[in-house]
Amino acid sequence: MDNLQAIILALLQGLTEFLPISSSAHLILMPTLFGWEDQGLAFDVAVHVGTLLAVVAYFRHDLVRLLGAWLGSLTGKGITTEARLAWLVLLGTLPVVLGGLLLHDLIETSLRSPLVIAVTTIVFALLLGWADRYSRHLRDEYTLGLKEVLIIGMAQALALVPGTSRSGITMTAGLALGLTRSAAARFSFLLSIPVIALAGGYEARKLLQLSEPVAWDALLLGTAVAGISAFLCIHFFLRLIERIGMLPFVIYRLLLGVVLFWMFV
Repeated sequence: MDNLQAIILALLQGLTEFLPISSSAHLILMPTLFGWEDQGLAFDVAVHVGTLLAVVAYFRHDLVRLLGAWLGSLTGKGITTEARLAWLVLLGTLPVVLGGLLLHDLIETSLRSPLVIAVTTIVFALLLGWADRYSRHLRDEYTLGLKEVLIIGMAQALALVPGTSRSGITMTAGLALGLTRSAAARFSFLLSIPVIALAGGYEARKLLQLSEPVAWDALLLGTAVAGISAFLCIHFFLRLIERIGMLPFVIYRLLLGVVLFWMFV
């Protein structure tokens, strides 16, 4: 893998991890368009590390407060609003962990077809558009209850199906529950931290079992590009989302789904 390929793939990962447009669809489409070979497991781990560093860096002040409050709740200092949100993030992560453990083989085989990705790209674009259009947009993430977080968590588990988009489906669920666009996005990004960490750790474990040579220059480049692009993506998305809404992403997903049907089906 040359440096240009590493930059393009890392840029795609950094942007599509947090925009509601499906990273799996892009990472299948791009190598096909350019005739690239698979980038390999080591590179996947590197770009996951980059996106994880980006979201942690962006929300570092929030995470310090949430972690401190969460630890305080364990030591008898009571459940503050920050501690409650931290517990809700952990609760919302459980469905995707269970889904990954139970459905891993099915996801890695039958559900990775271009047809599945094309269908999910379009179907969940329409759901995102519906939720954005008819949501009340009145609540922030601190008002979520246990049942509502479980709903968002189960929606996140659906993102195990390629083409769904983890950020897209969690924002869709948040909007459907009445969150503002920025609140739905913030909660989605907070939920991404344990998920990306777990996914990266799982891939790293598999990587340690391989004996292939490691191209450290490509890995470091991929980590840096994915991290920088993801950080900028989060920053501008949160600044613009209340003004532009989800419609541009809905339209983009619909067009992308059509392209996938045309190319692969």
